[in-house]
Amino acid sequence: MTAVTDGLVLRLASHADHEWIYRLRHEVYAPELGQHAPNAAGWLTDDLDKDNVYIVAADQDRPVGFISITPAWASRYSIDKYLHRQEHPTLREDESGLFEIRILTVDPSRRGVMTGKLLMYAALRWVMAQGGRTIVALGRVELLPMYLALGLTSTGVPVCSGAVDFELLTGEVADLTDRTLRKYGPLLRDVRPRLRWELEVPFWPEMESCDHGGASIEALGRRFDTLTAHRDIVPADVLDAWFPPAPAVLAALTDDQEWILRTSPPARATGLIEEIAVRRNLPQGAVTVGAGSSDLIYRTFGSWLDTSSRVLLVDPSYGEYAHVVERVIGCRADRFCLRREQGWRVDLDRFADRLRGRYDLVVIVNPNNPTGVHLDAGELREVLTQAPGGTRFWIDEAYVGYSGLGQSLERYAANSGNTVVCTSLSKMYALSGLRAAYLTAPPQIAAGLRRWTAPWVVSLPAQIAAVRALRDPDYYTARWAQTVLLRAELAASLATIDEDLQVHESVANFVLLTLPRGGPSATRLVEQCRRHGVFLRDLSPLSAAFEGRTLRIAVRDASANARTAATVADALRGLQRTP
Repeated sequence: MTAVTDGLVLRLASHADHEWIYRLRHEVYAPELGQHAPNAAGWLTDDLDKDNVYIVAADQDRPVGFISITPAWASRYSIDKYLHRQEHPTLREDESGLFEIRILTVDPSRRGVMTGKLLMYAALRWVMAQGGRTIVALGRVELLPMYLALGLTSTGVPVCSGAVDFELLTGEVADLTDRTLRKYGPLLRDVRPRLRWELEVPFWPEMESCDHGGASIEALGRRFDTLTAHRDIVPADVLDAWFPPAPAVLAALTDDQEWILRTSPPARATGLIEEIAVRRNLPQGAVTVGAGSSDLIYRTFGSWLDTSSRVLLVDPSYGEYAHVVERVIGCRADRFCLRREQGWRVDLDRFADRLRGRYDLVVIVNPNNPTGVHLDAGELREVLTQAPGGTRFWIDEAYVGYSGLGQSLERYAANSGNTVVCTSLSKMYALSGLRAAYLTAPPQIAAGLRRWTAPWVVSLPAQIAAVRALRDPDYYTARWAQTVLLRAELAASLATIDEDLQVHESVANFVLLTLPRGGPSATRLVEQCRRHGVFLRDLSPLSAAFEGRTLRIAVRDASANARTAATVADALRGLQRTP
């Protein structure tokens, strides 16, 4: 079986492939299957081809099969010719992560071997890398066993097209990936060395953790052997502060460095909690701390949710929430979808209507990462107050300092019955390497979460640094204001590269760069820039709303920002010259 895969190439179709694709489509779906009437040109195309993505399997340089994908951003699918999506819950109109797999076609000489299954796997990997969550397909009845073996589920809805009978199939991308790796993992490992995998996505998916930025730190060596090389790269793929911690922070950590490193911290971080309460005018009983936001997310969600829970997430938003809800806990997550053409704005009237669906937990990141849009605290508070009883809200305010600390809902949360605010001290206070964060919640909720907090969860260096940082608001306010100026300069520099680029300036410490349709993908631009030491964040895996062409670029200092803009410009010129 593996011998027939030797030398097989899997890649995105080139312009030169399309003539062969259209001819094979005609050969198979007209004379052979009778789905379409034969035509004199011997070509078969349809009006979705301009939106479709084709993946080709080639034996050396000779194409031997293909599969077509209609992406979510096409906003229309071939299934629309046969059924009404609103009648099928998994295909609802507001589902921004729906991709259609179409016309899997293999040359007669390659049928019965691995070619078709590898094309299906390649399509699944590509969809996952574009933020796809749900797959729909029309499966030929005679091939149903293969589709079902790959994990797709038949809805039992029959579709007839010409002389061919189909059934409507669906599948969740994460579930399909899990099932594929469990069932075919050993076979894929055996086949992988014999393939030329030329897709822009990795052959193996990352299933155990959420996709994050951070390739820039990985570039320094996994065992930290080349840390000094950090001066040679621009880590614009992560939202760590570009500025150093306050001088008092550095002095406190440096003066007694040896003692700090060998000494156990206060088990319950009581002093840090006291400092937070004083600086934020909060009751101490409403505060609990953690080793960064992720620690608090995992701990809280794990105690609040189970597989029967219903959660509402904003999409796009910080990917850790979807990962914890769907992959770790395994419960249902609905999406409130944002649109690029609406400036990624959250329509609070529409959002309030959505809350009538009665969710166990609603997650709002404000300002939102990665869209960079901020909701006014007063308007958001009104939505929270009027929400149906029994709904809990989790408000992530990791970047609220850029909107002004007066926009925080911490005090509201401390006196509410349904709201928790998560505040990171990592990004805003230049303490990402130390990991410190806190929750503000009604005292009874905070007390419950403290019971699930391990002793010594926040290290001694982190506790000392956080206390000193909170005592110097003037230093950080000045740095945040400087960040706004640097952000504007970076956005302006990027905008001058090409008039077809879209630059969206967030309210936080990053900008979004969207590439034109039909040009290089975000993945290719990120890879090209990395070769020159500039690391950017490809947002494609986070959400299909980014259409595979949006990057997030963190604000660094003026020199690094200038290098970023120049590298992006050079990379785009090089990619435009590449066929």
